[in-house]
Amino acid sequence: MVTLGLSERRACRLAGVPRSVYRYTSCRRSDECLRTRLKTLAEQYPRYGYPTLHGLLKAEGLVQNRKRTYRLYREEGLQVRTEHRKKLARPRVPMTIPGRLNERWSMDFVSNQLAGGRRIRVLNIVDDYSRECVGQIVDVSISGARVARYLDELASRRGLPRVIVSDNGPEFTGKALFF
Repeated sequence: MVTLGLSERRACRLAGVPRSVYRYTSCRRSDECLRTRLKTLAEQYPRYGYPTLHGLLKAEGLVQNRKRTYRLYREEGLQVRTEHRKKLARPRVPMTIPGRLNERWSMDFVSNQLAGGRRIRVLNIVDDYSRECVGQIVDVSISGARVARYLDELASRRGLPRVIVSDNGPEFTGKALFF
């Protein structure tokens, strides 16, 4: 425009640039205040990720747009620090071998599928000394309450052992078996 003496309209048309792009001035706000506040909050609350920090900034009235907070969070290299859990040193104690009948029983579930696609479950209760199957329940669904009723029935017929060993399955950890 200066060297050839062209008007803005003609120069933009020859260059293939829209006049709105030529006249555009950036109105981007400075993010420095927001950046410093985001950093101080991240240092103060190291377990908070960007959504929680965004909520704090929004409560202070500093930001409205979640994407802006995420952009600044990433540009500053902030991230939630993951803490590695310390493993407790618990030595494994081997189970003692039972010396007589009804000293220790083991309970576990076995499942299978019928030809029609329906699953069945079997609860096996075994005396660990004699390897005798003390009892079995076979059904499509076996709840913890049903297991507790069956153990009461076995206790009345045979007496309960000193120890019952089982895994931590949902049938054994429910409230029905806290006796």
